[in-house]
Amino acid sequence: MAVQILNAGIDVGKERLDCAIWPMAGAFLSTQRDTAGFAQLIAWLHQHNVARIGLEASGGYERDVIDALQQAGFEVALLNPRQVRRFAQAKGRLAKNDRADARVIAEFMAKMVDRPPTRRDRSLDPLIEHLTVRRRIQAWITDCVTAIEQLRDPGMRKLMQAKRQTFETARAKQDKAIAALIAAHPDWSQTTRRLQTVPGVGPVLAATLVALLPELGRLSRRAVAALVGVAPFDDDSGKRSGAREIEGGRETVRHVLYMAALVGRTHNPVLAVFAKRLAGKKPKVILVACMRKLIVILNAMLRDGRDWQPANRPRQAA
Repeated sequence: MAVQILNAGIDVGKERLDCAIWPMAGAFLSTQRDTAGFAQLIAWLHQHNVARIGLEASGGYERDVIDALQQAGFEVALLNPRQVRRFAQAKGRLAKNDRADARVIAEFMAKMVDRPPTRRDRSLDPLIEHLTVRRRIQAWITDCVTAIEQLRDPGMRKLMQAKRQTFETARAKQDKAIAALIAAHPDWSQTTRRLQTVPGVGPVLAATLVALLPELGRLSRRAVAALVGVAPFDDDSGKRSGAREIEGGRETVRHVLYMAALVGRTHNPVLAVFAKRLAGKKPKVILVACMRKLIVILNAMLRDGRDWQPANRPRQAA
């Protein structure tokens, strides 16, 4: 007789954890998000013979939960909140509260996650945090630039220019800190050096891929494109052929990849030729196609352990 694999879903809050087990009706636990709460949760999960646990990204609050559960021997998957919500809507479950969310996550884990999840690498946390702060600083710089363009009062323009300079100095410090973190890890250093041999790939994209796409080099071309969110999806029905669209994926990676593809389309010979072949299509379609080609190339390079070779690029896995 086959042993039933039980799945749990956890709704992670700032102070509390709400956990449900699928398919056990009524199996629910609410506890504090602290050391004592983790111990209570782990004991409860072991008591119910849970093997796999799913939880959603929750602004960083989920990280210590994942660490505690993985250390206790559970398989833990970090899920995309949008996908979980659409799964709930497809099931006709419109109610949204902590208990309902936990049960939906548990059912999603049981029915939709068919691969062992990747273990979270805690050593990446400092790099992820530095990149997060850098993105915020860059957004503030962009806000200053927009304000300077719109302001007419000389005093206000001078104020915003001074703020912009302050933020640019802070960004430069972040770049040095990120470079130092990478240099302290030989494997990160080797990976970022290899990625930057590709025209259009700079230190920001390389560091972002190391921190936020650790699967790079271990996936098929289709899988890596879907994970980043640059794989086109059909929208056809009967005789109608709708426009292909991209959706989901890791938004932060996609934003940085966008800038790299924008540069690479001009300065990368492979992307330039590729973009030229797509002439006549919408500019956005061409750029997304370049993003997809770039991430597939980078994936193949890490998989094959090779630097950029435009005349003899690494074989791209199907």
